Amino acid sequence: MKKRMAIVGAGPGGLAAAMILASKGYQVNVYEKQSYIGGRNAEVRLGDYKFDMGPTFLSMVHIVEELFTAAGRNLHAYLNAVELNPMYELIFENRKLLMTRDTEQMKRQIESVYPGNGEGYERFLKETAKKMEALSPILQSKMDRFMHYFQPKVLRALPELELNKTLYDVLSRYFTVDELKLAFTFQSKYLGMSPWECPGAFSILSYMEHAYGVFHPIGGVNELSKSMAKVVREHGGKIHTNSGVKSLWIEGKTVKGVDLENGERVEADEVIINGDFAHVMTHLVSKGQLKKYTPEKLAKKKYSCSTFMLYLGLNKKFDLPHHTIVFSKDYQKNVEEITNLKILSEDSSIYIQNASVTDPTLAPEGNSTLYILAPVPNNFSGIDWEEEQEAFRALILKTVEEKTGFKNLEQYIEVEKMITPRNWEEDKLVYKGATFNLGHQLSQMMVFRPHNQFEELKHCWLVGGGTHPGSGLPTILESARITANGILEQDKRDIIPVSPLPVVEGF
Repeated sequence: MKKRMAIVGAGPGGLAAAMILASKGYQVNVYEKQSYIGGRNAEVRLGDYKFDMGPTFLSMVHIVEELFTAAGRNLHAYLNAVELNPMYELIFENRKLLMTRDTEQMKRQIESVYPGNGEGYERFLKETAKKMEALSPILQSKMDRFMHYFQPKVLRALPELELNKTLYDVLSRYFTVDELKLAFTFQSKYLGMSPWECPGAFSILSYMEHAYGVFHPIGGVNELSKSMAKVVREHGGKIHTNSGVKSLWIEGKTVKGVDLENGERVEADEVIINGDFAHVMTHLVSKGQLKKYTPEKLAKKKYSCSTFMLYLGLNKKFDLPHHTIVFSKDYQKNVEEITNLKILSEDSSIYIQNASVTDPTLAPEGNSTLYILAPVPNNFSGIDWEEEQEAFRALILKTVEEKTGFKNLEQYIEVEKMITPRNWEEDKLVYKGATFNLGHQLSQMMVFRPHNQFEELKHCWLVGGGTHPGSGLPTILESARITANGILEQDKRDIIPVSPLPVVEGF
């Protein structure tokens, strides 16, 4: 008899685990509360316009290729991923930078705008390449016992964690100008963290883009979720939408399956949780069943920021970059207001995706989609979004029009959707609206993060941003590989190999 896998949530981590396990002959059932698949990596459809709900960057494509290969499939038969060059435009108070993977072009641009800093860019690439190589084994292996710190591959990597340095400190070794430092540290927003607090190890985030590129799948990054779901079904797995899990079926400390909101009880040999970690542990587990992750203890943990989202369908096309990041005049103050003071900034940093410049499938001919994201405090802030949302929307659109080439937006809007931190929490079931999950402080990383083989309950596994190795699409996919390998190893079956990092010429 096939072993039965019940997966809670059809986000990218759950779908990746489902795809791998279904391909290995397990009986896989995925239960998704929403009417759609993908979790935060789902499609938002507004009439004839299509958007990504969450992730819009696809990087480290080799990880996705490896997971599809492990499931007996070729990624490129399912997904058409286009590399973007330039990767994105950065807009500062008095200048712009077009970030490219072309190292010579990037060095020339840096030298022309920030004389004397080109050498630091080259040094950053070479030294961070070594850091990436050293840290990758940590990001690709389970880290749920203190003894794992004493594995040779981990001991070699520990100096690269730069435990006594922040991300901003690390970038200060390479660049003399604040704007350049920010150009290589803003990626800490993917973790919902400040570069002045984020561990120095995460300099690998910007390196990943410059080494391996930024891609856009035609149809949006949500097409990755759809592609994985297709492979799950091809291997006999089932994905049940509109099938919310009411609670985990627990006897003692053993998870026996799940109880669905429709009253059905589903028995399983292993349960994999892909729901938002803190939401699941405070809603699907009865009080008193956990000791380490009680509601009270979860409320004291550190969480990422949230995001304010606008999805605009426009009856105009703008010949502007696919990705644009607008920095507030005082970026450090903006980050401090978001992460520590937990108040709304009067001058926000903003991310804009103008995907129709690359992808004609997202909007009717001659029209376009615009995705606007402003990092904001999570719901520990107590901000009343019903009261604040319209004024904040107006402020964000005003900032976009003042600082970018996206002018007179209001007159072109045909359809619109807004997601506030309140919506993330109430509609998308994200704990406190913390879009990027648990923070990535050293006290919440590796062994100190919830384990892939969940330490509090038997036959219970975790995938997604709330477990090791952390949030961000590539790391979430790695969490699925680690968890799937844990199950395969437990069942004395061949695990999915992890290939060495692809060689990057010139680094």
